[in-house]
Amino acid sequence: MKRRLDAHVTMQKVVPNVTQSYRDLWKIPKEHQSVGFMSCDNEDVMWLAMDDATKKARITAVYAETVYGGVEYSWSKFGGEITAVISGETVSDVKNGLRYMQDFIENRAQIYMLNEEGTLGYYADWIPRAGKYYQRTLGVKEGESIAYLVSTPVESTYALDKALKASNTKIAQLFNTPSRVNTGGGIVVGTESACRAAVEAFAEAVEYCAFHPMDLE
Repeated sequence: MKRRLDAHVTMQKVVPNVTQSYRDLWKIPKEHQSVGFMSCDNEDVMWLAMDDATKKARITAVYAETVYGGVEYSWSKFGGEITAVISGETVSDVKNGLRYMQDFIENRAQIYMLNEEGTLGYYADWIPRAGKYYQRTLGVKEGESIAYLVSTPVESTYALDKALKASNTKIAQLFNTPSRVNTGGGIVVGTESACRAAVEAFAEAVEYCAFHPMDLE
């Protein structure tokens, strides 16, 4: 039984006027006065949400990192699985960025579970046009599409090969296994149609692994 799983923002805060020590710590652009912080209960959707916000709001994505082990290993129920930091010239810019991120996280997350217990799943999504964050960090060209492909280690490693073979894409980032939250996969780049094909092939391969764990081709 395939079902979509929701993701949630667990906390968000704004610092209207950043101090010089924080500016140095987070490498905030000198023209930016405000900073926003956000935590989320799924790391994968946060990366795409942050990149998406750079296309819509006047912000810079200055930092993001996942925790070890996942959302269950935290001192607070608000800790989430990842923390992101964005900056902007004004408080309004930062608030707009956080709003766009929250909308992406809570309304556009392509997380799927394949069984009732929630123990078999994956995240696979394609973005028609990469934002400024991925252009800067991965060297994706303006106008190029990306596909974000992640699952558990063996499934993702097997499925990433299938995705590359089924599409004219190339790897922009490999998620070496195991990640901090025990996943694997990668980001591939190409045309919009190629990235869609990569997502479809990845999802099909993960589902094959999940329901045929001991079969050898």
